[in-house]
Amino acid sequence: MASRPGILTDWPWKPLGSFKHVILAPWVIHSTYSFMIKDGKDLSTFLAFPLLLWRMLHNQLWISLSRYRTAKGNNRIIDKAIEFDQVDRESSWDDQILFNGILFYVGIHTIPGASHLPMWRLDGVIITALIHMGPVEFLYYWLHRLLHHHYLYSRYHSHHHSSIVTEPITSVIHPFAEHISYFILFAIPLITTILTGTASVASLAGYITYIDVMNNMGHCNFELVPKWLFTIFRPLKYLMYTPSFHSLHHTQFRTNYSLFMPIYDYIYGTMDKSSDTLYEDSLKRPEEAPDVVHLTHLTTPDSIYHSRLGLAYLASNPQKSKWYLSLMWPVTLWTMMLTWIYGRAFVVERNRFHKLRLQTWTIPKYNIQYNLRWHTASINTLIEEAVLEAEEKGVKVLSLGLLNQGEELNRYGELYVQRYPRLKTKVVDGSSLAVAAVLNSIPKGTTQVLHRGNLSKVAYAVVLNLCRRGIQVAVPYEDDYKRLKKSFGSRSDQNNLILSKNYSIKTWLVGDGLKGEDQKKATEGTLFIPFSQFPPKKLRKDCFYHSTPAMAAPASLENVDSCENWLPRRVMSAWRVAGIVHALEGWNEHECGYTMSDIDKVWQASIQHGFKPLVITAQSKF
Repeated sequence: MASRPGILTDWPWKPLGSFKHVILAPWVIHSTYSFMIKDGKDLSTFLAFPLLLWRMLHNQLWISLSRYRTAKGNNRIIDKAIEFDQVDRESSWDDQILFNGILFYVGIHTIPGASHLPMWRLDGVIITALIHMGPVEFLYYWLHRLLHHHYLYSRYHSHHHSSIVTEPITSVIHPFAEHISYFILFAIPLITTILTGTASVASLAGYITYIDVMNNMGHCNFELVPKWLFTIFRPLKYLMYTPSFHSLHHTQFRTNYSLFMPIYDYIYGTMDKSSDTLYEDSLKRPEEAPDVVHLTHLTTPDSIYHSRLGLAYLASNPQKSKWYLSLMWPVTLWTMMLTWIYGRAFVVERNRFHKLRLQTWTIPKYNIQYNLRWHTASINTLIEEAVLEAEEKGVKVLSLGLLNQGEELNRYGELYVQRYPRLKTKVVDGSSLAVAAVLNSIPKGTTQVLHRGNLSKVAYAVVLNLCRRGIQVAVPYEDDYKRLKKSFGSRSDQNNLILSKNYSIKTWLVGDGLKGEDQKKATEGTLFIPFSQFPPKKLRKDCFYHSTPAMAAPASLENVDSCENWLPRRVMSAWRVAGIVHALEGWNEHECGYTMSDIDKVWQASIQHGFKPLVITAQSKF
């Protein structure tokens, strides 16, 4: 929002929220009906909706590319962070596509010659290019300078400049009034070719796509225009801007006003003197070598949309199933094939915490594949390759997230340490901190808990520590009870472990394998505390569900603009936090296999570094 919002700041359909896209329905239905039913089919009008869909897909591809490249770090321009406030401010980037779509349909039906266009006319393409290079670029330059006048800047353009570090979609984040002026400007070539009878589908769609390409490219936070282009054709530096050129406009404000052609900044003396230097420095910038890597994987087929490289507004909120994603199954299938073809871990996120450089890498495999034995070898190969890549890059700690540390898969990561005994990168499964997070989630004064779920390294340690603290652990199934009791050995506190089907106990420790029928047996007000990587299905509205083992990140953790799976904003899984703390403390040992670090030591170290335990209040059911 601008510092002093003026009139026509908000979009007219803002009250519709996520249902705003229905405003296009009448136009789309009418054009489709006319094309399918009526005589004299107008293909150019029918293609208006596919063009809008292409623009959305095109913008999304730029978003994913930009986020991937800035996470890797090579050719990055600005090191400052992007946070949730910017993501929220830019979540309405498709408003301008809806706005343009409505005006396109209105123009088709009201402007003579705007319908029944040919697919191609060379003269129309040339006229469009010339008018853009002349009047459009010139008028935009002076409009842009006018928007930087303090009166208009405070009421409108400051909203766009709230983003110092830009992303591709930053390019279209403006108040409604600004978009009206931009549309009038960019409509000059379109209307001219229509009125002169030289318009074609290619000239209209091509010009709109050109604007999108240049807008998105200019707002990427990495330099992608190769230097050899300017070496081969030197005048190109006056005819095409670069991301670093426009990035200076967002940091210096009073320079580099041009749209896509810097020539007007050269003519009127507003060219930033550091433009060439920043451009060359950005091109030379190497890929960033992280200190800590968290190795995770995709979960459900539509989890790609919730990842940081997917849909930004979904990634910035805890992962939940969305009905409309089922309509996107062709795209989902395509992304699954793409990840399968890629076949290696890829970078999805970059953070900084004090002096540590953090990255999150994702294995291109899904939950269902981890549950298939014939995928075990290929998954372990991918993880092993990631471990060796981390070793080559000098990574201090690699933490294993989600199913990457499965006992049946690789014995909690011990497999890689055994294969490479001289491994300098420390492999951390984070079990000790996960146990500590569960223990500190149990309400004070609790004397009895019920354990239900598959047994794991974390489950054994949680039960052992509870019994050691004098808290009675009830286990309803005999097989689980025997295995837990056997793990105690001859300890005297094994008497706190009991075989009981007392479902009236108010605190349940639950893991994978918790069934719906188990939850139905719980009494009203029961607190479910997960000890596994995945949360249970929340079937009871009269009960409380704690988060999976996790901690809130300190404010000094930078560049947090997405959620970790189903966790709330700025909350990290204990397994991920454990890797960070391991590096901060400089601990020179692995934490994997069946060994575990000192639980209290790891917990206190996490607290000292600013991580905070999650608290569930008695009033919050979620």
